[in-house]
Amino acid sequence: MSARVTLALDAMGGDKAPEMVIRGAEIALERLPDLRFIIFGREEEIAALIPKDSPLSKAAEIRHSPDVVGADVKPSVALRNSRDTSMRHAIEAVREGSASGMVSAGNTGALMAMSKVALRTVPGIDRPAIASFFPTRRGESVMLDLGANIDCDAANLVQFAIMGDVFARAVLGMPKPTIGLLNVGAEDQKGHEHIRAAAAILRATTLPLDFRGFVEGDDIAAGTVDVIVTDGFTGNVALKTAEGMAKLITTFLRECFKSSLMARVGYVLSRTALKRLTQRVDPRRYNGAMFLGLNGIVVKSHGGTDEFGFANAIGVAADLCRQGFIERIRDEIGNLTQELNEKKAAAI
Repeated sequence: MSARVTLALDAMGGDKAPEMVIRGAEIALERLPDLRFIIFGREEEIAALIPKDSPLSKAAEIRHSPDVVGADVKPSVALRNSRDTSMRHAIEAVREGSASGMVSAGNTGALMAMSKVALRTVPGIDRPAIASFFPTRRGESVMLDLGANIDCDAANLVQFAIMGDVFARAVLGMPKPTIGLLNVGAEDQKGHEHIRAAAAILRATTLPLDFRGFVEGDDIAAGTVDVIVTDGFTGNVALKTAEGMAKLITTFLRECFKSSLMARVGYVLSRTALKRLTQRVDPRRYNGAMFLGLNGIVVKSHGGTDEFGFANAIGVAADLCRQGFIERIRDEIGNLTQELNEKKAAAI
């Protein structure tokens, strides 16, 4: 039997909160009966959504948090005015140890800012990164950073590679993920100096990383490597481009199948295959971006998701908690720091 995990949920974050959060918790509890929840939000509103004597009513504790972080509020403003928000209390539950991790569909910038202040970063990690999944021809891959750090140096990229490796092993169950640095070409001389410097460190390290060198944009969907490492500016552009292309292809398919009577007949005949395709690329399946590098599990759900997507984000948080993700990051980063210090000492 798996170990019991308690997660803090920000019930008021997201476009369809709190109902989406509560229904998502119910779905997650059906999948993982050992989960326990501390749900932060407006108590009466949340209690009205949970049937008495339901499994969730027995697995959840509601803690009243009257205020909500606005969807468009700036992170600096959220830090100053977040004392009684559901997001702030959920993060503090992780810091205090009453929850092993937290999940929120609220404001991304505010969530990152509050999490960094409350939880700090793991020793040896300069900046946290946002990591999530991508569907590929080979299955699934992990990509980071997706927007937390616009500018990165070589040390940041190396740290991201280590965190991405542990993330892929913990959540996707990959025994030895392959890692690539996103670049403008696969040749060694291509790209910015800090990208080439990061590649040199990753090639020389004695850590058990399967680094495959540089990958290009078309390698993301191809699944050439399991972990794609880049700066937050490039990663966020790649993510939004992929989301936009998925919507464009869906629109084109709908238009094609409505274009004639024969096209409609073709839709009926291919409906089963199209359903499988839709399920394969359904963004709700890949919902749940992890803030890697913090001293605690913080998972960001897409604000516009539904209960199915939020349940998947809860599943990501539960997997990371059960796999001892934070402890594994501390160990790997500690080993890298020791290795680099020994090399510096030997060079003196």
